[in-house]
Amino acid sequence: MKKKQELCLLPVLVAACLVSIMGGSPLPSPILIGPDKAYLNSKVVFQCRSPGSPPPNTYELLKDGNHLVATSNDLQDDQSAMFFLKISVTSEGSYHCRVTAGGNMGLSGTVRLQVVIPVSGTMVTSDPDPPILYEGLRLTLTCDVTKGSHLSYTWFYNRQEVTSSPTSPLTPLLLWPVGNTLVVERVTTKHAGNYSCIAGTRMQTNSRFSSSREITVRIKVYLSVPQISFTISKEGSSYHGNVTCRSSRGTPPVTFYLFLDDKEVGSDVATESLVAWFPVAMVPGRDMGAVRCAVESDAQRLTSRPLTLVVVPVGGSPKVDVEYLYRVDSKMAAARLQCLLSLGTFPFFSWSLNGSLLLHPSEGDSSHPSHALADGGRTLFLTEITLEDSGYYRCRARDSYDVTSAWVESQPVLVQVTEVATTTIEVMAIVFCCFLMLTLAGGVACVMRMLNRQRDVVASSEQRARARAAK
Repeated sequence: MKKKQELCLLPVLVAACLVSIMGGSPLPSPILIGPDKAYLNSKVVFQCRSPGSPPPNTYELLKDGNHLVATSNDLQDDQSAMFFLKISVTSEGSYHCRVTAGGNMGLSGTVRLQVVIPVSGTMVTSDPDPPILYEGLRLTLTCDVTKGSHLSYTWFYNRQEVTSSPTSPLTPLLLWPVGNTLVVERVTTKHAGNYSCIAGTRMQTNSRFSSSREITVRIKVYLSVPQISFTISKEGSSYHGNVTCRSSRGTPPVTFYLFLDDKEVGSDVATESLVAWFPVAMVPGRDMGAVRCAVESDAQRLTSRPLTLVVVPVGGSPKVDVEYLYRVDSKMAAARLQCLLSLGTFPFFSWSLNGSLLLHPSEGDSSHPSHALADGGRTLFLTEITLEDSGYYRCRARDSYDVTSAWVESQPVLVQVTEVATTTIEVMAIVFCCFLMLTLAGGVACVMRMLNRQRDVVASSEQRARARAAK
């Protein structure tokens, strides 16, 4: 029985001996050194080091588990092996090395390799495309590349880098780059300009970048309601009218239309401005109809208020209205003279002092430096009032479009230096003190009178009492 048990244990002992001979004790873990990123079609080096492993050693570079990539034998006690690889699309993965020495084996840690496609063909695309949009709309810019991976992006506005820093001069524009996009939720005219981007891969030793061309963003402004006005001129014996249509806001090109009594009579495309002119028939003193203008863009159509084409010739009797202006010390500082005219659509004004004409700005400089005209000559300012400026002023008016028209003239008005009697604080104080003293004196007098009267009444009562007692 004992012999049978020894025969049964023999295979186990043999197996144990084989394991001891073939497997041996494990080697110290080798060290694998290699890149974590590499460009496609580039060459890289993996180094497997196994300190303390006596030769001969066998080094194996494995990928994604047990896929053998390369083998190297160390016969000279270098304790390391170099593996040179050319990177292809399939090179990406996890690498480790296995070292075998004297029947012993060791495995290194893992190095994760990412294959980077070099960037090229960088360009900026926009939504909307082309990047022309009205204020208040949303703009999205995208930094696209033809090829490339593992990319980072940098945006530029008018060649200034766009950052999320609160101290950036571009912060008020609310430009927020997210990944390869730059989004503006509500654009304004301040967002118009040139945009570009740089896409690149940052590596420890060999970063690569690709720049786009600049793309110009144009922000269009919505139109304002057009304003309408007209003028008249005379050539020989004929009169000519001119209607002006103008918008204060907007982006050309726009089209202006003129309507006379609700009938379109003209149109004009303004390519560089927001104004248009239309010739119309005009006769002074006659109603030529009601005009209005409209302005149209690719997004709007607005119409002006109606305007009646009537030119009233200058007439009636002008009147000069004088207003004096005073300083804080109550001395006269200046005067404003206005020529009030009852009739006349396009008057031309002229002023005179003591019968001598004061020149209109269109006729030359005034001989009085203290005189200034405003409101087309309707208002005359006397910035100083001296003896030279004092006197009788008149205004007269005629039709500005007809130099042969008759003048109408106002009555003369005297303008001279005057002092205004004003009550100062000192005078008011003196008057108040005098009034208070008079009030006190009057009060004392009334009290004394009342006391004297009461004394007289008491004395009279005593006399009557003595008289009754004597009887």
